[in-house]
Amino acid sequence: MRRGQISVEYLVVVGFIVFLIISVVAVAFFYTSGIKDRIRINQATDYANKIVSSAESVYYAGEPSKLTITAYLPVGVNEISVVENSIIISMTTNSGETTMAFSSNVPIDGNVSKGEGVKKIVVLAEEDRVYFNDF
Repeated sequence: MRRGQISVEYLVVVGFIVFLIISVVAVAFFYTSGIKDRIRINQATDYANKIVSSAESVYYAGEPSKLTITAYLPVGVNEISVVENSIIISMTTNSGETTMAFSSNVPIDGNVSKGEGVKKIVVLAEEDRVYFNDF
């Protein structure tokens, strides 16, 4: 009779501990995905801000000016476009589709590939605008 009671108590304690461990892992996974999204959004923001600030510097320096920058584009970017002096980045996160716009004080035009990784971007001042392209 004592052996059966000890076995049942042991199973209850082990079951409770397993439940606690699974709960902690689930909460950690939930918060980790949110942090990863914030990191990717911050990386995309830094990417666009580098292009915009470089474009403004080159534009104010004059037409023959040229600058090469290195920037990291995170995974999940679906589209990068330039519309009315703004860079628009559309990306997929765990919480859904996110679209961000970064406006420039100078006329900009250009295109960059949407693949993830480190990009070298050439920013070139032209007569009436700034053109950027990656290679």
